[in-house]
Amino acid sequence: MSTSEFRHIGGHQPRKEDARLLTGKGRYIDDIFVDNALHACFIRSPHAHARILSIDTTAAQAMPGVVAVVTGKDLQQWTTRHSMAPPIDGLHPMEMDTLPISKVRFQGDPVACVVAIDRYLAEDAAEQVQVEYEPLPSVTNLWRALEPDAPLVDESLPSNLLSHQKAVHGDVAGAMGSAFRIVESTFSQHRQTHLPIETRGCIAQWDQGRGHLLFQVGTQVPHPYRTTLATRLRLKETQVTIDSPDVGGAFGQKIALYREELTVAALAIQLKRPVRWREDRMENLLAAAQSREDHCRTRAAVDAEGRVLALELEMVEDFGAYSFYPGNYLARVVAMILTGPYRIHHYSYDVQVVLSNKTGNAPMRAPMAITSWVMDGTMDAIARSLDLDPMDVRRVNMLTREEMPFTMPTGEVLADVTPCETMEGALRAIDYSAFRERQSKAREEGRLLGLGLCNVVESTTYGSKFYKAAGILGSGHEAAWVRIEPSGEVSAAVGLGASGQGYETSLANAVADGLGVSPGCVKLHLGHTDIAPYGMGSRGARGGTAGGGALYLCAQVARQAVLDIACCMLGTGHAEQLRLMDGRIQNKLAHAWADTPLTLADIARTAYLDPLALPPGMKPGLEFHTTYEPPPMTYSNSSHACVLEIDPLSGAIRFERYIVAEDCGTVLNQFVVEGQQHGAIAMGLSGALYEHVEYDEITGQNLSGSLADYLVATACELPRFELLPMHTPNRQTPGGMKGMAEGGVMGAIGAVTNAINDALSFLGVVADCQPLTPMYIRELLRNSRHSTFTKVQP
Repeated sequence: MSTSEFRHIGGHQPRKEDARLLTGKGRYIDDIFVDNALHACFIRSPHAHARILSIDTTAAQAMPGVVAVVTGKDLQQWTTRHSMAPPIDGLHPMEMDTLPISKVRFQGDPVACVVAIDRYLAEDAAEQVQVEYEPLPSVTNLWRALEPDAPLVDESLPSNLLSHQKAVHGDVAGAMGSAFRIVESTFSQHRQTHLPIETRGCIAQWDQGRGHLLFQVGTQVPHPYRTTLATRLRLKETQVTIDSPDVGGAFGQKIALYREELTVAALAIQLKRPVRWREDRMENLLAAAQSREDHCRTRAAVDAEGRVLALELEMVEDFGAYSFYPGNYLARVVAMILTGPYRIHHYSYDVQVVLSNKTGNAPMRAPMAITSWVMDGTMDAIARSLDLDPMDVRRVNMLTREEMPFTMPTGEVLADVTPCETMEGALRAIDYSAFRERQSKAREEGRLLGLGLCNVVESTTYGSKFYKAAGILGSGHEAAWVRIEPSGEVSAAVGLGASGQGYETSLANAVADGLGVSPGCVKLHLGHTDIAPYGMGSRGARGGTAGGGALYLCAQVARQAVLDIACCMLGTGHAEQLRLMDGRIQNKLAHAWADTPLTLADIARTAYLDPLALPPGMKPGLEFHTTYEPPPMTYSNSSHACVLEIDPLSGAIRFERYIVAEDCGTVLNQFVVEGQQHGAIAMGLSGALYEHVEYDEITGQNLSGSLADYLVATACELPRFELLPMHTPNRQTPGGMKGMAEGGVMGAIGAVTNAINDALSFLGVVADCQPLTPMYIRELLRNSRHSTFTKVQP
């Protein structure tokens, strides 16, 4: 089926989920009542780095209502150690206990757990647990972590350098030696956290008679989560069911099996009673996963026209105290796709990942978020250095449609992306030449206007071949089943874990068009490992392409079976002359389609209840299963244009316009995609301007442990987003899907920073660190070379 024949894919249907979610009828972890459940509360370290000398639980255990108090030594008997040891060159293996036994590594590290008959008693009892610590020097600065005498975060390793990988592609040295100029730039992205509305939580119920664990938890990856949980508990996978109900946001924080969740599961088995846990907001800010803290330096060899002859990247990432993921995982993706939409043949990278006494890292929506800012920020730096128009520098370096597919220097293949088209579309919408005239006049009036452009190539569907090439453990396949019920209604399932993406709406469209029914007839089953097939879950932007692709292909298999049965029942010669349209069989007569007496319900009843009437050799029922291995990587692309004004007195910014021209292939549902774009852009702008997990450099204390300190943008601070759909299909995926959901973060980070630097460019200063607070911008103004602004009092 070509994209022009889609009836439901690409529609603007309202989200099915919203009927329950917006009326308070959602089913989150806290909405699930479990009789006789106990409540867990964790005792957390007040120190960033310390030896555990003793833990006295006597007073807590004596309190009425307290059922148990356990420590790392107890958990050591009931669970296996976590091991992260993939055979990757330059990456050190790491192991950790379920709860620390000898040493804590960050403020908030859980050292013991109280279980009581209600949450209030558990929290009261937690305060009575006495832990004696021997404080140790901490390291919370990534540069300090690299020094030879830095305190060791993990004493089993020779240093804090967890991962070090480098590569040279092409003749970088030769290009550097013959360059007209070498342009150096730096980019520092600060530490952030995911901040889902629903914090982490779980319920564990052990069925002693069946030897079975029902574990209800908000997770993005139900099946891999089950595999890990069963392994750590020394259970068979058949003894564990993961049920992930409605999830109030995840953004990458709800992928790993965390130590608290494993502890709760082990306690339920040992106590033979249900145990539940919900972290509060402070715990989430202190102890849930964090992300983003990177420092990048580029050296670009260019000719007189700004054409990039070679590019060098040096990157250092702060990975925190524990390795829930391979240490090279997040930074390696940045290095592999950095060159993005630009024609660069000679490229090298040197990537170091260090441990520190901070909360461990996890992927955060767009773990490669810094990529587009680095590349387009480098383009702007080249323009400043050579006194060229920044858009002309982009044009001379940008890949064209005629050059696709293009093999990046790292071997990644770009195909079916349109960066030239989206950039020019954004520039037309913003009226670039008119803006430059306005900017010049504004400067004469003492006003600071800036325009930032960021071209994004977003890696979306990570296939198995990508993981293999990157030296990262993982599979990229997805699995789906479609079952046509005897009534003609359709049930479908896929191995994704929904956390607010609108899957029930968008994926129903994929099934509907693949089969030939209305989306209203399709019921999606997600998040339950006993129901959904074993898939790799939701991460990156793979849901639409991998999940939607698997369902679309499975639905097509189901449709063919339906048509074969219809052909037999109608007595026609060829199934090719039939089609299923909105649940009714149609026959092609001459050049038009006409309804037959048969409906999908008629065929389904025959398949289940009269199997002797089926075509010879066909089995009863209508249930189908398909797995889908996507290409090594699919890419979507977009161009973000941001116009803003800086107040020279305060350093505050005011948005004027924000435009995004996006090509994300065949869109499963326009309404859902627009919501994803809005959410991603908002997250990127909020992160670049406000959000900052900050640690005291001496004590290692988290200074942003509440929402009074960890600031988040609201609708009042964000601009109106103008979206320009410029979609073209991918020729390698079912239906032409490309995927999307993270590029908005990437583009927002680069566009707003580039806009600020454009406003400040004539002053001789560059914002190369985030967050872009008014205080930071005001400091840049004070250090500028322009008298009009240096005279302004701070």
